Amino acid sequence: MPLVSSTSLLEAARAGGYGIGAFNVHTLEMLQAVVDAAEETGSPLILQSTVGTVKHLGPDYIAAAATVAANRSRVPIALHLDHCTDFATIVQCIRAGYTSVMIDASMLPFEENVRLTKQVVEVARAAGVNVEAELGKVGGVEDDIVVAEHEALMADPQECADFVERTGVHTLAPAIGTAHGIYKGEPKIDFDRIRRIAEIVSVPLVLHGGSGIPEEQVKRCVSLGMAKMNIATEIRIVFSDAIKAVFADNPQENDPRKYMIPAKKAVKEAAIEKMRMVGCIGKAGDLR
Repeated sequence: MPLVSSTSLLEAARAGGYGIGAFNVHTLEMLQAVVDAAEETGSPLILQSTVGTVKHLGPDYIAAAATVAANRSRVPIALHLDHCTDFATIVQCIRAGYTSVMIDASMLPFEENVRLTKQVVEVARAAGVNVEAELGKVGGVEDDIVVAEHEALMADPQECADFVERTGVHTLAPAIGTAHGIYKGEPKIDFDRIRRIAEIVSVPLVLHGGSGIPEEQVKRCVSLGMAKMNIATEIRIVFSDAIKAVFADNPQENDPRKYMIPAKKAVKEAAIEKMRMVGCIGKAGDLR
């Protein structure tokens, strides 16, 4: 089937009390691995690329690979641009075939965040593209966006409701205590804040910083209204570690297929585990 907008997938997930795994991929092999995981488990899937990956590979290459995967697949697949601060890049990705984009103006004052998000929503609406935005600041590092721990601010529930109403944004990523990267200790997630936001915000909520969150905390976040969980660092690590293991055993290896096969296997296994964790396994059949 063709690439789909993530809007209907996430609305169904929130209504059904499960989450959808959204995986940041940086190579064709990583993309294939998470698609294989979704196919094997019958899970809806959101492929993601960072702005850095868009600059590295080109949005048309990424969209073309995702389109081929979707056309071959029996599960619904969306393609999302993650954490973009640049309007021109967002337009470029929409034109290339992305079906979901994130405008991250969370570093700016509230009114400026509203203005920029509305601008993106207006452009995306004509193409049937999902728009995600962020309120508060999720700590950690995402490409060139760095938020120190002491600067990470929690999202205000009433501000979230006002923001969604004024912008018409389709999905919202509120800062609730998670962070990008791997946690040094157990994350301090504000579950009550998630509950209060979900009670007054009708759109699906997005959990950023999904790498390394304990399973029980992931499940609790999903049960409270988080319909999408972003995973980036964790699959990048297993991908790289699998390649390093090949070279540790055979430093002279020069056939990329020999080290990409175990790397793909490692990413697939990690993706299946995350899909199980958020509860989307077998849900693709409900969306066809």
